Amino acid sequence: MNQRTARPDDVDAVTATIALAFRDDPVWGPALVSADGSTGHLLPFWRFFVEGAVGHGTISLVDGPDGEVATVAVWLPPGVDELTPEQDRDLDALLVAALSPERYAAYEQLYALFDDAHPHETAHMYLSLLATHPDQRGHGIGQRLLAEDLARFDADGLPAYLESTNPANDHRYARAGFRPVGGFRAVLDGAPVTTMWRDPVGRD
Repeated sequence: MNQRTARPDDVDAVTATIALAFRDDPVWGPALVSADGSTGHLLPFWRFFVEGAVGHGTISLVDGPDGEVATVAVWLPPGVDELTPEQDRDLDALLVAALSPERYAAYEQLYALFDDAHPHETAHMYLSLLATHPDQRGHGIGQRLLAEDLARFDADGLPAYLESTNPANDHRYARAGFRPVGGFRAVLDGAPVTTMWRDPVGRD
């Protein structure tokens, strides 16, 4: 498996894989349903988060066939914001135009729940998104990519944090050394979100 760091020219392919992977996510699927049932806002939505992270050099990926990204992990280093103020503003404008007022209000509540749950006391790597292209699922490449990233963070003595929005993935994160530390329920459908923490391995 040839892992590498994402470059700015990978943003489109990374975004496409994330959008496909999260299309049926128990939390994000319902949260992003548009007022008219269209899906044109989904790629630009996820693109904001990819563009917000790529400049930090902490997005890792494995290339797939035909220029697609097979699997990708979007990490944020300690002490940085997920989006710039300008990106926050433009993201809000996108969702105001795409979602009904009720769903936009629910999205704002959901985003606040993520923000409130995020720990800030200890410096850590934040796994914003982990996605595998649907055509590449079932081969363990996402788990191997995660393990390689975590080995690097272990060497630097950095813990890691994530929010799991799909209970089917919780055992995979547990195998990688994460443990549940809290959680909350999605606003629209009550789907569970589990917050998980991993201390670095091999450090006193």
